[in-house]
Amino acid sequence: MSSSASVPALRGAPADPNALDPKVWPEGAHRDEAGRLVVGGVDAAALAARFGTPLYVVDEQVARSRAARTRAAFERAAASVGTSVTVYYAGKAFLSGAVVRWMTDEGLAIDVATGGEFAVALAAGAEPARIGFHGNNKSLSEIERAVAAGVGTIIIDSEVEVRRVADAASRAGRVQRVRLRVNSGVHASTHEFLATAHEDQKFGIALPDAARVVADIRSHDSLDFVGLHCHIGSQIFDAAGFAESAERLLSVHAELSAVAPVPELNLGGGFGIAYTEADEPAPIEEIADGIARAVARACERLGVPVPRLAFEPGRSIIGPAGVTLYTVGTVKPVPTDEGWRHYVSVDGGMSDNIRTAMYGAAYTARLASRVSDEPASLVRVVGKHCESGDVVVDHDWIPHDVAPGDLLAVAATGAYCWSLASNYNHVPRPPVVAVSGGVARVIVHGETEEDLLARDAGLSDHDDDAHGVTA
Repeated sequence: MSSSASVPALRGAPADPNALDPKVWPEGAHRDEAGRLVVGGVDAAALAARFGTPLYVVDEQVARSRAARTRAAFERAAASVGTSVTVYYAGKAFLSGAVVRWMTDEGLAIDVATGGEFAVALAAGAEPARIGFHGNNKSLSEIERAVAAGVGTIIIDSEVEVRRVADAASRAGRVQRVRLRVNSGVHASTHEFLATAHEDQKFGIALPDAARVVADIRSHDSLDFVGLHCHIGSQIFDAAGFAESAERLLSVHAELSAVAPVPELNLGGGFGIAYTEADEPAPIEEIADGIARAVARACERLGVPVPRLAFEPGRSIIGPAGVTLYTVGTVKPVPTDEGWRHYVSVDGGMSDNIRTAMYGAAYTARLASRVSDEPASLVRVVGKHCESGDVVVDHDWIPHDVAPGDLLAVAATGAYCWSLASNYNHVPRPPVVAVSGGVARVIVHGETEEDLLARDAGLSDHDDDAHGVTA
């Protein structure tokens, strides 16, 4: 596997390699008297003994509290500038029936990007009217299913999709609410953003083309245009990039409002989290206030009312609630230019967390079954897959006596780990366990080798393909 992923900057040794940084680990995570990691009131060793490893663990109360806090932050910020807001949970970060119910219980709407995610949201009881349906290449079947179910909003991603959605709504005898995804030319990450005139990407349409496409949308009686949508990046730590993007979108919003009302503006998601002690994302309240003030200033300058707002956080809600547990197998010291690095091999890898290989993501690892007084050693946590790029944690510092059989925990794995999991090397995907108040329960069943074999038609006793196919 080749990758253009960047290499995380080397972190210095911590004062205590057993310590759990509260901004990185789930709120309330701690060590018990025996030194074992405790998440959601359940110790990691007990979880591993009961469910095996690798194991995704999600603290339900942390996920719920972050959802509630995010909604409250944006509601307060919106109210301060005289408008209202809808907060959608971005299901692509991690979606399951339980997570849908947690999010809707906390007052969030649901954002889906495929028919599969839409099916999960509906099956879990989400109100169709509080679902937004994304996707750059929605199939006709997906569009028809969404319209028939009464989906709240379809986000149109291309000019050709206007006719597809309009025709589907017309056949169903419905008027479908739609947004138009545009590219603002703002690319944001952490504390920086780059503003350009054009974007070379598969999502959305160029901002200068928005007026023409909206005119097409408005020409269809079966469509109700409610506003523009934009997504500017991921792992964004402050409001600056959102403010610049809002300024650009609102200039077009004002132009469109001169023709007919445009009630809403959706500025997407991308709010960052701390994966390591070096990460310093601003509090969500600060980001929400900064965006709301920027929107209000732009609207005042343009002479238009402040529209209803919408946002789509995912990672910032579910990411910090997750921890992945592994069992250490091989520990191998390797000489490097910086000295010795210990390669710590675990029983999972890129099939349960591809982000390090794909994006150069940085993570934090700690011994989970014990603490140690040994000095910290520089380690690279790697998986069991037949790839040199099979890295879970590029580098961190854990006690020198890490050994086979130890339980290792990796923090902040609630987002884009299970969602991107695969069966590479025919490795079954792990279960997901929710913990809360000292109770653990499976919310996504793990796979077994038998499950993988059962899908292989060539191993079936009744292999239809064995009889051949004639044209």
